Amino acid sequence: MKITKLNESTKKNILNDLLKRSPNNYGKFTETVDEIVNNVRENGDKAVFEYTEKFDGVKLDKDTIVVTEDEIKEAYAEVEKTGLVDIIRNAKKNIVEFHQKQKQYSWFDSKIDGTILGQKITALSKAGVYVPGGKAAYPSSVLMNIIPAKVAGVEKIVMVTPPGKDGKVNPGTLVAANEAGVDIIYKVGGAQAIAALAFGTESIPKVDKIVGPGNIFVALAKKAVYGFVSIDSIAGPSEILVLADETANPRYVAADMLSQAEHDEMASAILVTTSEELAGKVSEEIDGFVKELSRAEIISKSLESYGHILIAENMDDAIDAVNEIASEHLEIVTKDPFYTMTKIKNAGAIFLGEYSSEPLGDYFAGPNHVLPTNGTAKFFSALSVDDFIKKSSIISYSREALEPIHDEIIKFAEAERLTAHANSIKVRFEK
Repeated sequence: MKITKLNESTKKNILNDLLKRSPNNYGKFTETVDEIVNNVRENGDKAVFEYTEKFDGVKLDKDTIVVTEDEIKEAYAEVEKTGLVDIIRNAKKNIVEFHQKQKQYSWFDSKIDGTILGQKITALSKAGVYVPGGKAAYPSSVLMNIIPAKVAGVEKIVMVTPPGKDGKVNPGTLVAANEAGVDIIYKVGGAQAIAALAFGTESIPKVDKIVGPGNIFVALAKKAVYGFVSIDSIAGPSEILVLADETANPRYVAADMLSQAEHDEMASAILVTTSEELAGKVSEEIDGFVKELSRAEIISKSLESYGHILIAENMDDAIDAVNEIASEHLEIVTKDPFYTMTKIKNAGAIFLGEYSSEPLGDYFAGPNHVLPTNGTAKFFSALSVDDFIKKSSIISYSREALEPIHDEIIKFAEAERLTAHANSIKVRFEK
């Protein structure tokens, strides 16, 4: 694996490389996606059924587009053989407990002069959750997207996911969705599913917000419908950054880096360390692991394009680089990881210590694994209960409270030449 001295030049080159993975660079597919979105908007179910047959090879109609109770029971029967149902329930318990701590409540603050100010918290009415299909199935992502909406109090949670060639949905996906509390599941995927959620069709209801990861077409469709509905984010390829000093176990570090490199050929795995010896050992461990792992080809391409081991002069330089890269996942494996963490400004999720490996967060710990990518951790956060609520300000003044300040409001409005604003205050104090 590439080992490089960290300096301003290498840092800049890496940042430029990582930005090439951004969904903002998917422009060549925009025209195709816009055509799909507009067709679904105008023709509803008809367009959805046509695209599902074209892209997924499955014929659907209004009677077969919805996952039935029998299909869910069948999924449980299949998944129970693997023991995964109990694991999903245990993970769900942790995820629910964590997200319940994020809940916000309405509040009011009153004064003796008759002023009442406050904030009213209201859950969204309908949320749409997109779940990828295809060869891979991610029940963990189903839990992470549905549970915060459920905890927030969303009235109706609608899930869309592409069917397999047999017209069925992955059983693990169905079990996770049912355990998480989904209200209805539609067998439709791709850009057409996003458009259906955004505008509504004869079968699929319009929602207020769409969350969930997907391929390039899904990402661009979410971008296209933003404004008609809210979205969580435009997710890019997965990434991990490990910040380590000489105390780190090179075998653990290597294993954790590869846990993200196996996701995708565009995934990024970076080690920033102050130890040249650790850098060399991690590189050796990575070479050994790649020979053993099932997704070796994907991992090798990912590391070749977006894998880096950077050696910093000191921990301050290393931390500066970490904050600039603003990785989706950040592991801190230093002598005092909690102290190091206090200097971190930008990361989607932070894992502290050698036993807090990234897959712990993916599956089981409880915090959400839907995280900002491509440096957007500088201004975005993990998916949370906050994503499924809205806040309304409450303002109530008595005459006694308004009178002492009404002249100031009038002057403020007149300074902005908004005389109707000023007049709406004036009329309340006419003699």
